[in-house]
Amino acid sequence: MKPESQPPSTPTNAPHQCPPTPCHTCQEFTLAEAVANGERDWSKATDCRVLRKGHQEAGECLDQKAG
Repeated sequence: MKPESQPPSTPTNAPHQCPPTPCHTCQEFTLAEAVANGERDWSKATDCRVLRKGHQEAGECLDQKAG
């Protein structure tokens, strides 16, 4: 008798993995940037992007996708 072969792993039979939890601080900077853009405050929007990038590069970011 032949041993049964396992089907290849596909998204339908792979173990469920939750997406990484977004970093709350990054979300706050992103929201503040969107508000600043809506108010046409380009300087403040730029500040938000710089602060978010600095936060991510400092290793403080909890988001696994950040970089």
